[in-house]
Amino acid sequence: MENEVGKPVVHDESALVRSKVELETHEIDWFLDAVWVRYGYDFRQYARASLIRRVHYRLQSEGLKRVSELIPLVLYDEDFFQRFLKDMSVTVTTMFRNAVVFKGIRDQIVSFLRTYPRINIWHAGCATGEEVYSMAILLKEEGLLERTRIYATDYNNQSLEFAKHGIYPLKEIRGYTENYLCAGGKGSFSDYYQARYEHAIMNSDLKDRITFAHHNLMKDGVFAEMHLVLCRNVLIYFDQNLQNRVLKVLSNSLVHRGFLVLGDKETLDFSAIANEFDEQVDRQRIYRKRPVLNSIT
Repeated sequence: MENEVGKPVVHDESALVRSKVELETHEIDWFLDAVWVRYGYDFRQYARASLIRRVHYRLQSEGLKRVSELIPLVLYDEDFFQRFLKDMSVTVTTMFRNAVVFKGIRDQIVSFLRTYPRINIWHAGCATGEEVYSMAILLKEEGLLERTRIYATDYNNQSLEFAKHGIYPLKEIRGYTENYLCAGGKGSFSDYYQARYEHAIMNSDLKDRITFAHHNLMKDGVFAEMHLVLCRNVLIYFDQNLQNRVLKVLSNSLVHRGFLVLGDKETLDFSAIANEFDEQVDRQRIYRKRPVLNSIT
């Protein structure tokens, strides 16, 4: 190809790449705006790298080439939105995941929970429920389950339905049992489920103390009067602004001197609520809310 004076046109490859990246960035922003306007889910403050991976995965799964082609789907195809919502959900979890954390709760938090006549626990971002049932088992063994209500929430209704049924593949039980023992289990893990047709069905007495509910951490408010809040491995998918908003919601949901448990890759350091908490269990991301000191005027 030649220009008007007969000289070859030299394309700046790096400029073309930058232009393509910038255009896709705008397309992703428009797509997320469409999700917000159509369904009220705000993913615009998700960690960008994680968000882009999920959008690209959905793009390939739909057999499309450009992100902008997803916009009509999100506006007019509710089934597509459910597929995208599933992509965005964090459902990687197990019974007694990171067992040392559950051991820390058993050894250093349960004694404080015993002082309350009624106990409220919020598990925010519960996914498919394995860690919620783990908490119920721990409380049962400590004699606290009957006076506890566990509120398990997630924004993914499909995950919530799965969690409500409390039915898990029997092939996972060996790993769950090992985690249970490492977490300080006091009995036999097999006492807490019934085995049927290659599945483990969690016992009804555990389910009876759990309330599963839809809650969107990106925009919904507090669960008041909680003595313990768990939000593990959720914040890592948010940018700093959204992390601070969510952490404030979690903090405001806790009673005086309540406990907050985060994931092993998450911390309150440098957050907007860092001065509101003390680390209760070293290196386990288990925090306790500091007392509020009334100023004297």
